[in-house]
Amino acid sequence: MSRGRPVGRVATRPEGDGSAGADTNMVVAGLLSDLAFIQDSKQRQFGYKQAAQAIRWLDEPVEALRLPDGSLRRVPRIGPASTRVILEVLATGSSPTVETAVALSPRAGDVVRRRQWRAHFLSRARVRTVLADPALDGPKWLDYRGDLQMHSTWSDGSQSLEDIVGTGLARGYAFAAVTDHSGGLPIANGLSPERFARQIAAIDALRPQVPAGFRLLKGVEANIGADGHLDVEPDALLQFDVVLAAPHSKLRVADDQTARLLTVLSTRGVHILGHPRGRMYGTRPGITADWGLVFAEAAARGVAVEIDGDPSRQDLDYVLAQQAVAAGCLFALDSDAHGVREWSYAETAVAHARLAGVPSDRVINCWPLERLLEWLSASNE
Repeated sequence: MSRGRPVGRVATRPEGDGSAGADTNMVVAGLLSDLAFIQDSKQRQFGYKQAAQAIRWLDEPVEALRLPDGSLRRVPRIGPASTRVILEVLATGSSPTVETAVALSPRAGDVVRRRQWRAHFLSRARVRTVLADPALDGPKWLDYRGDLQMHSTWSDGSQSLEDIVGTGLARGYAFAAVTDHSGGLPIANGLSPERFARQIAAIDALRPQVPAGFRLLKGVEANIGADGHLDVEPDALLQFDVVLAAPHSKLRVADDQTARLLTVLSTRGVHILGHPRGRMYGTRPGITADWGLVFAEAAARGVAVEIDGDPSRQDLDYVLAQQAVAAGCLFALDSDAHGVREWSYAETAVAHARLAGVPSDRVINCWPLERLLEWLSASNE
């Protein structure tokens, strides 16, 4: 808990993201999430959750919703109670309605803790603003050539291999990697070695049918164990074009896990450290580590660190990514898409990279396919 802040009190304006101040949409979404969390009624809880989600995904800033008479333009899933919160934030930067409700709630302490787990997330409106801001350095959306974390129906995705090819072509990509989960994550229908062999054979059979100019890459999202070792045998890693290693356990504990990450970074055949912290919006903080050491090791080993664009992950965020830039790291900017509609999540990853000032030449998604393949091959030697 932050010292000196009364329980239930929200900062009137969160820190800016480096481009024109605070993200008001995220302020509003956070307050609506607080109201959802303290509700006893399942119906009201659901309603506020839906409203918060609607604001996070709104294409425009909430400031643009205000009409000349001071009311708000109608937005789907935003009812009168949520509208009141929005108007209060627009007027004062905070919401007395939410502050009072939180202060009176027996869950006030939990709300304060959850607020700390919402730092440096971007709304859809802010992502669009950042992508269009010519004053920002870093990769432009037009520089983006392909996505290196993608899930299919073989594990926990809803898109087929054919869907991935078709969507990649439609978006003008040069490549996309299928990185389904490995067997150590049964909750995500992780693949056994035998199932991976069948998937690789299916990709090999599909490749001749793919139009020239696009490459479907064989990949895996290997699970990082508590000891830093992967749930895929070292020799088996070599069958994949892309190996993304990611943590999916011990994400709610305060223990320092630097050694865990240093161990996986030293594993031969690992190309990308995926969503390195493993945080989740408002529900868990993710891994605690000496990120300076982690990024220095990643840079020395030539392992790219990922900015995962899933709206609930946004990991690394732009603040932590600045440390990785200073350490000399390579970056992967990925959607973590589990379905066709989620490919746009890559735009959130690019927005964080722009805010962090990641040089385009250090973003492996922006490399020509030939350069990417040479780098992937060299990492396996």
